[in-house]
Amino acid sequence: MALQLMKLLIGASTTTNVVPTDTRFFHVTTAETAAGSTLTIDAADFFADDGSAVTELPELVANNSYYNVNVNGVLQMEGLSTYTAGATGIGSLAIEIPADGEPILAGSPVVLEVLNYAADSSTTVTT
Repeated sequence: MALQLMKLLIGASTTTNVVPTDTRFFHVTTAETAAGSTLTIDAADFFADDGSAVTELPELVANNSYYNVNVNGVLQMEGLSTYTAGATGIGSLAIEIPADGEPILAGSPVVLEVLNYAADSSTTVTT
């Protein structure tokens, strides 16, 4: 019999499920925020989709999350806002209004959308 290279025959398949968690928070400004200043909204100043009070803003999952900010229904540029997760007094959204921009008027709706993704993978190896 001739010499043969003996090797393992292995097969593998991986299934990955990605589950998004989309949470929206709403706020209506009570006063004008002038150009060149910062509008800071505490966690307790937001309300949820069902109208209930918010007491905490969720953590952002490292490398699997992001947030969007809309003012008056317009998506804002990423560099204008700072998101801090946490409970009342800690959790907040800060929006910096450029000095050469327009103010945010009283009664303006602000929508904060937080998206976190949870990945779950399973691998089956057959020999």
